[in-house]
Amino acid sequence: MASRFADRIVVITGAGGGLGSAMARGFAGEGAELVLTDVEEKGLERIAQELRGTGTVCSTHVLDLAVESQITSFAAEICERHPKVHVLINNAGLAYGEINHDIAAHSQRKWLYFFAVNSVAPLLLGLALQPALAAAKGVIINQSSMASYMPANAYGITKATLNSMTCAMAYKFGADGIRVNAIAPGIMETPASKGELTPETYARVQGMQLLKLHGTADDIVNLALFLASDDARFINSEIVHCDAGNQLRGWRV
Repeated sequence: MASRFADRIVVITGAGGGLGSAMARGFAGEGAELVLTDVEEKGLERIAQELRGTGTVCSTHVLDLAVESQITSFAAEICERHPKVHVLINNAGLAYGEINHDIAAHSQRKWLYFFAVNSVAPLLLGLALQPALAAAKGVIINQSSMASYMPANAYGITKATLNSMTCAMAYKFGADGIRVNAIAPGIMETPASKGELTPETYARVQGMQLLKLHGTADDIVNLALFLASDDARFINSEIVHCDAGNQLRGWRV
């Protein structure tokens, strides 16, 4: 079994379910000690119990990324407990429901909430953890989306903003030897995608892939494991697509 992350601290937001819990399993499988956060405690404790049963050391923290004071207090606790943080996976975000409604439907307050969680929180958390990340010459991975290349709703717009934020973060953190990249997944066979998208929408988007494959959470996890590892030491400030060459992003690469 690979152990690229043995004795390394990995922070994963939105770890209570879906892709976040898959990330937790992936990094645990390669020996990492995990710091897991989510806004919902139930799912968070469920994945933590599962991983502890396999011998993984992990701590759990209920964290609302829309509240700056929670971000700063969480990061202060982690920096005190872990002088070095090797990887930060900014996975948490708003993806379904009203964030996909018509852009004319949102108030200014709602827009600011969407941006706070999906676009700004990754920066604030990275800044708050910067001393520990710098000590480890760490890695930050932001979770973007294929929708960032066709931003027709608030979700896509906030993810397009996150792409720009990723580049800005790479500039900001580069002097400390911290690499910052993002992953832009295509449509994946996850419970959330299957549950929230109509079969017609799912089939339409999947049908635009150049490769006729079914994307899974493991495809994203394997990419994250590579980007966070020393094997990717020379990759920085990139938005890495994992979407089977979906035509929705066209030439805007």
